[in-house]
Amino acid sequence: MDKLTLLGLLVALVGILTGQILEGSNLAVLFQGTAFLIVFGGTLGAVMVQSSSKVFMTAVRMGRWVLIPPKSAGPELIGQITEWGVLARREGMLALEARISDIPDPFLKKGVQLLVDGQSAEKIREVLEIDINSWEQLRWQGARVWEAAAGYSPTVGIIGAVLGLMHVMQNLSEPSKLGGGIAVAFVATIYGVALANFIFLPVANKLKAIIMQQTQLRDMVVDGLGAIANGENPRLIELKLQSYLD
Repeated sequence: MDKLTLLGLLVALVGILTGQILEGSNLAVLFQGTAFLIVFGGTLGAVMVQSSSKVFMTAVRMGRWVLIPPKSAGPELIGQITEWGVLARREGMLALEARISDIPDPFLKKGVQLLVDGQSAEKIREVLEIDINSWEQLRWQGARVWEAAAGYSPTVGIIGAVLGLMHVMQNLSEPSKLGGGIAVAFVATIYGVALANFIFLPVANKLKAIIMQQTQLRDMVVDGLGAIANGENPRLIELKLQSYLD
């Protein structure tokens, strides 16, 4: 669980509500289900229109990374690759074949299979970099869905405010209700701007950072497997890969 994300959301929420209280305003006016439905539903619909189903579902699944990021298994990967390097140097590449069935990660499994098949470091890099690019591009598109939501949300909030003001204009015969009605109308704008700047845009940027970290781990794997294919000293491989974490 990413505690910093939870703390950030809490700080933002407390800051807004505290400011509302200090201004002497009623907190109840900020909680309008209709305004939230307009903003959230309109934004959701807009991003669904612009995205393919695969990209949209990827974006939804990636959303949990903000609170539960993928485990950074860098040290474990380095240890595993170094062990494979020792085994390959001592007993040959074919000795790695018995380890393939124990590898859960398809990307890593493919790399080791290429080693066992006797492919050169250049060929291993060529094949695995295609996998890396495909993995990275899909998830960058997923992050851009959240980024797009940050662009649509304020505009949909304005639409909600205009709809609210239209309702107010229909009740001009009751002046006592105009002030409260206008205040409620502008809550939709608040929701649109708040969702964009406190949720959608921060989530998009955090996902981009996680994608970069995960891509770097994959690059590290490619370098490690390539070094094994070249017959490099396992200790040298370990030191080289450690630089990715440093």
